[in-house]
Amino acid sequence: MGQELQGQRHAAGCRFAIVVSRFNEEITLGLLKGAREVLEEAEVSAEDITIVHVPGAFELPAAARRLAETAQFDAVICLGCLIKGDTMHFEYIAAAASQGIMDAGQATGIPIAFGLLTTLTDEQAVARSSDGPDNKGREAALAAVEMATLFRQIAEQVQE
Repeated sequence: MGQELQGQRHAAGCRFAIVVSRFNEEITLGLLKGAREVLEEAEVSAEDITIVHVPGAFELPAAARRLAETAQFDAVICLGCLIKGDTMHFEYIAAAASQGIMDAGQATGIPIAFGLLTTLTDEQAVARSSDGPDNKGREAALAAVEMATLFRQIAEQVQE
């Protein structure tokens, strides 16, 4: 019957980079806290986590791609926050950052987790970055852990 592979929630020995936007920092620091909690729960050592701060969401893809290209990380986690305002700026940045993050992962073959909030209100952003299970930084980190461990399993299958 073939094999079935899936990511794990234990990632000791895996290396992660977290790229976090300074724009809307009161929100992104909450996302970062949630991501760090998940990595700690996954038994990733502090020495295996690199945190990179960038100015805003638009810069997330370039930093993520550069980090992934080093081949030093099993996964990269992108964290940022865009809150819709009165102009089209939100739509342009959200689309460019989303596409750029996806392109970086595809170009490098390294999992890049999407933790970019795109909310309509400040209240929505706060709710998604507060402590607890609904923190989207936690979700992005969990996706990165599962993808990093899945990719390791795939690599082991190829070597056999």
